[in-house]
Amino acid sequence: MTCDRLVCANCAAPVSEGRCPVCRASRERLQQEGLFPGLTPATLIALLVALVAVAVAARGFAL
Repeated sequence: MTCDRLVCANCAAPVSEGRCPVCRASRERLQQEGLFPGLTPATLIALLVALVAVAVAARGFAL
């Protein structure tokens, strides 16, 4: 998630502008967390295996 469209509940300004301490803290936290903050390598591997399984099953049904 990016802070481009988030609006601060404290000052009602876009978080990306960082007008108040709450905005700046939220913007910093979002930048540190990255795209998928809760995604562990094990979860990523499990998702990849599931995607491959679905692709193989779909190809099997198409034949």
